Amino acid sequence: MAPRFIARQLANPHGWFGRVIGRLMNFHNARMNAFAVRELDPGSSDRVLEIGFGGGTSLPPLINSGAFIAGIDRSHAMVARARHRFRKAIAAGKATFLQGRVEAMPFATNAFDKACTVNTVYFWPSLEGGFAEIFRVLAPGGRLAVGFLPKEYMDRMMMPTDIFTTRTPSDIFAALRASGFDDVRVGRPQADVHWCVVSARRP
Repeated sequence: MAPRFIARQLANPHGWFGRVIGRLMNFHNARMNAFAVRELDPGSSDRVLEIGFGGGTSLPPLINSGAFIAGIDRSHAMVARARHRFRKAIAAGKATFLQGRVEAMPFATNAFDKACTVNTVYFWPSLEGGFAEIFRVLAPGGRLAVGFLPKEYMDRMMMPTDIFTTRTPSDIFAALRASGFDDVRVGRPQADVHWCVVSARRP
């Protein structure tokens, strides 16, 4: 299957193959998502935002934490799937899922206590623009967790560069700090894991 077709589906899952991609993302991203949720440590009184939730592998533990969960994704198919799968949480007023992009999110300023995003930064038109918008919707003291595979490993996949922009940890650190975040740090569950989760705080 053509790398360009796969890349486009990873960026924006749609159609029947989008459902397959959603399941594959859940399988391949499971450990990174679980670690990102653990780093975020959501509590029952928190309002948590997930950006680019894709197949939704991190949504069950977030919802089970008792927090209010908002999700935004550029894929209509993934939003529809989440709305169906988590319809009870939506009906209880504990979750909402919307279609949109990180650079212009339909949420109020200071709306969330915590936010996370996993394997999405490759598709953002601007790291600074995305992080500035996340900074806006986070309340003071709010925390952000960003999971991704660094450039040195992502480049080996030979994804089309007009769809994927690979990122180094230094790229992420610099953009977070330029957007106003502090207490920026990187975490991995063990030293031999290639992916990482960068966390930061809105002052």
